[in-house]
Amino acid sequence: MSAHLPRPHGQVLAGKRALVVGVANDSSIAYGCASAFQQLGASLAITYLNEKARPHVEPLAAGLGADIVAPLDVSVPGQLEAVFEQIKERWGKLDMLVHSIAFAPKADLQGGLLDCSAEGFAKAMDISCHSFVRMAKLAAPLMTDGGSMFAMSYYGAARVVPNYNVMGPVKAALEASCRYLAHELGPRGIRVHAISPGPLKTRAASGLKDFDLLLVEAAERAPIGELADIMDVGFACAYLATPYARRVTGGTIYVDGGANIVA
Repeated sequence: MSAHLPRPHGQVLAGKRALVVGVANDSSIAYGCASAFQQLGASLAITYLNEKARPHVEPLAAGLGADIVAPLDVSVPGQLEAVFEQIKERWGKLDMLVHSIAFAPKADLQGGLLDCSAEGFAKAMDISCHSFVRMAKLAAPLMTDGGSMFAMSYYGAARVVPNYNVMGPVKAALEASCRYLAHELGPRGIRVHAISPGPLKTRAASGLKDFDLLLVEAAERAPIGELADIMDVGFACAYLATPYARRVTGGTIYVDGGANIVA
């Protein structure tokens, strides 16, 4: 957490239940979201990708007092449904959903869009975008008192970012999906947000070519002179999950120190 960021007061999310998908380590955006929710009183369900990831994620989940810790690889049939069945049995309802996962095969990610294979494009779209739609379909019936859904995007969805390649079109599709889901789920009191952090040093970002240069350039461009960190993203999501943001839905929320407004 940034040294100047005050710790929140009050438990504005007390009694709320959140599923956070995408925690890989304590520098992941999903961990920032889970930590912010927990600090504001929410109960947590946290997933880990596979057995290799489990020893890294379980201690973090324990430290946050998560009620549910479960495996979830959205490309494995039945795992997503199993997670929501656990939530239904343990909690009976859900209030928040965070989708913070993305994947593209390395060869397709590091090559230009023209060289991206059909298989690689489809894989990236399924895991990084359509899995959010599938989660929303399973989550909505559990959000009996309304709720909030979050999907992590990036500036490369709206503007060309060199070396972002296939993930640009995929994230653009994700942002469009958030808008359409917000429209469909709004009558049920469910709000949907695309969150667009600036570049952050996460394990997922390490696969992008010249990422360190991207960090430096974004920090120099940001009006406040520095980039956001995972807790900034987490508390932004926490705010959007509270009644204070009850009329906010469907948009892309930038948490990047204002870098997105500067050409």
